Amino acid sequence: MPELYKSMVLELNARDDRGINVVQTRIKDFAAVAVGSGQCQGIIEPLASRCAKFRFKPLSEEITSSRILHICNEEGLTLDAEALSTLSSISQGDLCRAITYLQGAARLFGSSISSKDLISVSGAIPQEVTEALYEACKSGDFDLANKEVNNIIAEGYPVSQILAQLFEVVVEADDLSNERKACMCKSLATADKCLIDGADEYLQLLDVASNTMRALCNMPQERYYDS
Repeated sequence: MPELYKSMVLELNARDDRGINVVQTRIKDFAAVAVGSGQCQGIIEPLASRCAKFRFKPLSEEITSSRILHICNEEGLTLDAEALSTLSSISQGDLCRAITYLQGAARLFGSSISSKDLISVSGAIPQEVTEALYEACKSGDFDLANKEVNNIIAEGYPVSQILAQLFEVVVEADDLSNERKACMCKSLATADKCLIDGADEYLQLLDVASNTMRALCNMPQERYYDS
């Protein structure tokens, strides 16, 4: 019946909604509910026994770059070294995603594709924006950090993406102890969860900036809350 369509059909995006997590959560939860009744049935054993778990590691930059260069050669596209490195970075080892970004950039900007073009079509945030926020936090100047937060919000950048890129900066930092990294990553994870629950982007990013500053500058708890 048309009115029961949404309860009987689970729609997934073949490019984004894939991987073992989708099977273990969305598909499994959907299959465990009786259609139109809301009563939990549980997945039958024969179905469970016919499922296999496959885990794939992200492709290395070398493999991704090699394949992308082959595609560019076949399609008559030109990428310089910076653009190639950027494409590998923003695709995060997902070759399908890298090809999609390359295709989009080619359609919008022509055969000669720059790093800036790829960032534009991918929705990624320029790395200098993330680094400016990180450096502001590192300075210990709350007003400067708040200014960077306001700039990010004013530009309309998605805070969830900023958190993801800030996470990469923190993890790759050589001058931070594991304890400080753990503290900042916990703050990032908490903010990300709050954003999923509908929290205000400005407040969450400001909270992350404050916690990052406290960890980077080794500020005690009571100093962090001083007005």
